[in-house]
Amino acid sequence: MTRNVRLTLVQMRDAGSTNSCREAAVRWIERAADEGANVVCLQELFTGPYPCQAEDHRMFDLAESIPGPTVDALAEVARRREVVVVAPLFERRAPGVYHNSAAVIDADGSLVGVYRKMHIPDDPLFYEKFFFTPGDLGFKPIETRYAKLGIGICWDQWFPEAARLFALAGAEILLYPTAIGWIDDEKEEFGVGQHDAWMISMRAHAIANGVFLGAPNRVGVEGRLEFWGSSFIASPRGEVIAAGNHSDDCLVTADCPLDELDLVRTHWPFLRDRRIDAYEGLLKRWID
Repeated sequence: MTRNVRLTLVQMRDAGSTNSCREAAVRWIERAADEGANVVCLQELFTGPYPCQAEDHRMFDLAESIPGPTVDALAEVARRREVVVVAPLFERRAPGVYHNSAAVIDADGSLVGVYRKMHIPDDPLFYEKFFFTPGDLGFKPIETRYAKLGIGICWDQWFPEAARLFALAGAEILLYPTAIGWIDDEKEEFGVGQHDAWMISMRAHAIANGVFLGAPNRVGVEGRLEFWGSSFIASPRGEVIAAGNHSDDCLVTADCPLDELDLVRTHWPFLRDRRIDAYEGLLKRWID
């Protein structure tokens, strides 16, 4: 039997409040389900503005527990519409312990897994180390009704080691919910190259691992950041099979025939030809 998964990414802007963002997400999930989606992935930290442009303690008020109000609201629509929902959240795990996380809700409404962002950036307007404790759950795919999902978050998407580990553990679709954009005074000089590097990096993960890949990104201007959207889905051959534009709230949808994974991997046998006896240097910070 052919295994086809219809993957939908939600590309949207901050709706102004947590409740409004939640309600907008539910509307988009309902629409995606109407269009036949099996898996719906929201963007990084979708319940509010991107909180890390400054080291501002007030932003911790945006965090919530997993499970919590957002997971409960999305679990209801996931169960009713029989869709898997990937919900990236600002997680309050314990007093003083916060994560940039993604809750995975299966098509029966159950919480089947959580991923916590492993690579935490600290760059101008992306001061995430102030807010987030590095993840401690590793790069383990999460089994859902429709597919085994390898979920990274934003900065994770630049690291080939993470994509490889997800794939080696059986991930069929890699998902990278994202909040990435141009800094106002850099766009003219560096904007095109930054955007190209972002897409090329993830398309390479799809090719090197023989998997489908989806990256939902937010849109809109928040402070000095212009989020560039361009959410996209890539095939195991690295082809962009669906994409959004730079500015519009939208759904990005593509069918992912999972039977193709074996076909692609037997024609491009990168996993077969890996020299696992020769990679010990990858466990070093630097090879002197």
